[in-house]
Amino acid sequence: MQRELKILLSASGLSILAAGLFGPIYAVFVQEIGGDLLTAGTAYSAFAISAGILIFFISRWEDHIKHQEKLVVAGYSLGSLGFLGYLLIRNPFDLFIVQVIFGISTAIGVPAYDGIYSRHLDKGKFVSEWGMWESMNYVVMGIAAALGSLIASLFGFSTLFMLMLALSILALIVSALLLAKKR
Repeated sequence: MQRELKILLSASGLSILAAGLFGPIYAVFVQEIGGDLLTAGTAYSAFAISAGILIFFISRWEDHIKHQEKLVVAGYSLGSLGFLGYLLIRNPFDLFIVQVIFGISTAIGVPAYDGIYSRHLDKGKFVSEWGMWESMNYVVMGIAAALGSLIASLFGFSTLFMLMLALSILALIVSALLLAKKR
């Protein structure tokens, strides 16, 4: 497995862990800030729609960018900003803003990530090396779901959000290793 794939898998694993800690308890948090089920769904919709629309346009532009590694790092940077935003949310409107930040982060980082990942697949191992990402994704999400629920129940959302921010910063640092080879 090439160095770039190891870096991408490590950064992605940390980021997935950070996001997955919150996944199963997201609706509980939305209630705590004055929202309801409609708020939770609408906020997630803001993320998904902004990511989907922006990916459509940004990915076409990214095809012409020479150093896509910078876009991956930018995506992780914005993602860290989004995780920091969770600490600042006081009402549903704040949540919508944070979800759009995550949508922009996804739109910038994911297409470039996929392009770099695909370029560094070893010949004859395309399926197994993409399978490595898929496997890691689901295992980490499963672990994160259990851990996030436990951490939030024992220490509260603020502690959970600080841990999520720390993990996202670690993912950002790891992703920056992609830039070292480009100098």
